[in-house]
Amino acid sequence: MIRKVEIKDHQREMQAFRLRLGLSAGFILFFFFLLLFRFSYLQIIQHEHYKTLAENNRISISPITPNRGVIVDRNGVVLARNYAAYTLEITPGKVKHLRETIKRLSKYVEITASDRKRFKRLLEDSHGFESLPIRSRLSDEEVARFAVNSFRFPGVSIRAKLFRQYPDGALTSPFLGYIGRINDSDLEKIDDSGQTANYRGTDYIGKMGIEQSFEKELHGTTGFDQVEIDSSGREVRVLSRTPPVSGDTIKLTIDSRLQQIAEKAFGDYRGALVAIDPESGGILAFVSKPGFDPNLFVEGIDSQAWQSLNNSPDKPLVNRALRGAYPPGSTFKPFMALAGLQLKARSPTDTIYDPGYFTLPGKTHHYRDWKAGGHGMVDLHKSIVVSCDTYYYGLANILGIDKIHDFISQFGFGKKTGVDIAGELPGVLPSTQWKEKRYKQKWFAGDTVPVGIGQGYDLVTPLQLAFATSILAGNGTAYRPHFVESIVNSKTGRTSKLGSSFLYKVDIDPAYLADVRSAMVDVTKPGGTAPTVGAGASYEIAAKTGTAQVIGIKQGEKYVASRIQERYRDHALFIAYAPADHPKIALAVIVENGGHGGSTAGPIARQVMDYYLLGKEENISLEKTDESHD
Repeated sequence: MIRKVEIKDHQREMQAFRLRLGLSAGFILFFFFLLLFRFSYLQIIQHEHYKTLAENNRISISPITPNRGVIVDRNGVVLARNYAAYTLEITPGKVKHLRETIKRLSKYVEITASDRKRFKRLLEDSHGFESLPIRSRLSDEEVARFAVNSFRFPGVSIRAKLFRQYPDGALTSPFLGYIGRINDSDLEKIDDSGQTANYRGTDYIGKMGIEQSFEKELHGTTGFDQVEIDSSGREVRVLSRTPPVSGDTIKLTIDSRLQQIAEKAFGDYRGALVAIDPESGGILAFVSKPGFDPNLFVEGIDSQAWQSLNNSPDKPLVNRALRGAYPPGSTFKPFMALAGLQLKARSPTDTIYDPGYFTLPGKTHHYRDWKAGGHGMVDLHKSIVVSCDTYYYGLANILGIDKIHDFISQFGFGKKTGVDIAGELPGVLPSTQWKEKRYKQKWFAGDTVPVGIGQGYDLVTPLQLAFATSILAGNGTAYRPHFVESIVNSKTGRTSKLGSSFLYKVDIDPAYLADVRSAMVDVTKPGGTAPTVGAGASYEIAAKTGTAQVIGIKQGEKYVASRIQERYRDHALFIAYAPADHPKIALAVIVENGGHGGSTAGPIARQVMDYYLLGKEENISLEKTDESHD
């Protein structure tokens, strides 16, 4: 058998080889140029972008929280300040076994059950990457003990922080408010205001009072450190620094010593007091009794303390001076008297006979005067001095509710005063329109009668009552009540004077104002309803007492305080200004369930006026009283 031998074509194979070699070379060159292009793009065109990313891996931006501004009273006494202390903080997102970590931490730093509860509550309201305090105000020994063992606790660190302190505690909480940890609601407001960057590193924000209303001025401007870090995240050196700017110093119109005198004068009573400078509207004292210690809220109040405050029957969390709504009682009568004079319903010399009650024409219901048997013949002057209810029942009926509303609203009743802290209530100054809107009911003549003596639908806040009294003291001139006198810029040192803000002048005949003011002076003299308040005073006091019912008394029944549970007894009210001829202070006092204004609220007012005008600090003891007259 013959084998067939295949002869190779070397030339053809070489051509195929060269083709494959060319394709391979082309393929390699294509990817080489592609790699070269990409390399050039990254190194030349995108150089700055990747340089920045590299720097960010090497450089950390660390915020520097500014010192919060200080708050002082009119005499420079510090009411809110800062102090430095160490806190032990945990970043939950960096800790694998949180409960076990806290358990091990407690071997080196004391962590109480209260600390754990507060941390748990903060954890529920926070995001995992936030650093949360588990213990505050560590001792030097605790700091050293943890520092030695810090390598055992990734995600746990010690930070030096500034804490807010209120030296006078509950004394100043009604107007200072407090700061607390920033929550989601606060973050939304910060975002909306465009201040997100300025709050980096800030854990606290104003929650109430001056702290809230002047947050922008008090917070300051956050600074930043550019810090070089190594691969482990440890700081190597500071590359640059933008220093923080501390918050401004806020000076108030409040006299802190006067505030102490007023608070102490209340003793064990509940109530409120507001004192105003009638020549400027500056608030001198602002008491809500009982109050709460704002220091409890700075780091987050524990549940036990919160429950104690929130469930207390004395309601210490209610700002009575700003938000307490009370019937004004007979303190409403001077304003009713002015309405009667200005609207020509009665003249100063017109008299009525008071048999001890008032009845509407064609009706049998008796609206009783506080004095059984009545006061006999009564003119305007006597109606204020002896606080005759019957006189004002009849006057209210003559005027009608809408005329009462339109005139007396000029004194600030039924609307907010515009004070420079948030949360104020407007009270109630009723009208036919108000009742229709509120209750979908028409107004009756029987609704008008009790309004004449500050009862019925009438409701005022102590701030409103003090504001109205300051207008009386200023002969009809109204200045906006305010707490802040000036702001000192921490950067420039320049003082911005806020000062008084003139609102308006009440449209009333000066002669009528003089008639009412004269009668108010005689209230504190023998024959008036508060002679003991004016006794021995070296200056004249113009005042009006008041008693406001908490519960109704049936027709023919007599009010006897000793037979009624303490919290259902009448409130005691007192308004005053002094010296009567050139007023420097106007105030309103409300003592809850205190009975008669002249014997309970009046002595509190006298102590405040004595200190402010004379510097006297004599304490007048208050005794529970069963008196129910004005």
